[in-house]
Amino acid sequence: MTTHSAPSRRTALAAAAAGAAGLTVGTATPAASADTASATEREGAQPTIVLVHGAFADASSWDPVTERLQRAGHQVIAAPNPLRGLAHDAAQVAARLTAVTGPVVLVGHSYGGAVITQAAAAAANVKALVYISAFMPDAGEVLGELAGRFPGSELEPALTQVPVPGLDGGPAVDLYIRSDRYHDVFAQDVPQSVTRILEAGQRPLNASVFADRCTAAAWRTLPSWSLISGRDRGIPAELQRFQARRAGSRTAEVSSSHLPMHSRPDAVVSLIRSAARTV
Repeated sequence: MTTHSAPSRRTALAAAAAGAAGLTVGTATPAASADTASATEREGAQPTIVLVHGAFADASSWDPVTERLQRAGHQVIAAPNPLRGLAHDAAQVAARLTAVTGPVVLVGHSYGGAVITQAAAAAANVKALVYISAFMPDAGEVLGELAGRFPGSELEPALTQVPVPGLDGGPAVDLYIRSDRYHDVFAQDVPQSVTRILEAGQRPLNASVFADRCTAAAWRTLPSWSLISGRDRGIPAELQRFQARRAGSRTAEVSSSHLPMHSRPDAVVSLIRSAARTV
């Protein structure tokens, strides 16, 4: 577990939920179970938690987390991410956020982290950002260059390309993870009975995403939390740590693959609830 510089009030608040998942953030204090909402949460108005999935997935990738958050009394939206390009996807998510009444805790997994980074800059009701094994680009950064900043990713050689029509009607390329590589590269600590289903239903990422340049970095003005997957073979843990330090995120680390929502859902829920308590 690593903690980085940020106002001490947020450090204490961010620690409050960590105990439930065996995490330590700052000066951690025991948290209420993710199964039971605290009295304060029941009595006060809570933010809506909006979950944004990453590449090679859809909103159902959040199911273990969604179920736990709902059981704890949170209002949850698992938003669609079109995976067509950073500007397009961020605009789609920002439009969805405008339909939410009240404050939002915005959560992104993997490529979804880049999407929320840009989308939140156009959504005034977003009050906190949570990154789960995610990209956290700065304004002006190209996603492909950021992805290659640290070694260790096994994703690129596991991809297969499919020519498709682009949004503009011209030629484009979609990327999928090969079925024989999905488990080992993406989710090595998730049961194969689960990863077979996830692989079969994966949604492709348009290859143009890696040439896209981020135009706004909401983590520069909003408090952020980051869960780092220590055994991630998709986005190297060193890249995740670098980004979290740069953003001044409240940071926790778990020994997991790129899919902690399935292998460590309680840790994911704990960090999200920690962010929600500050709103």
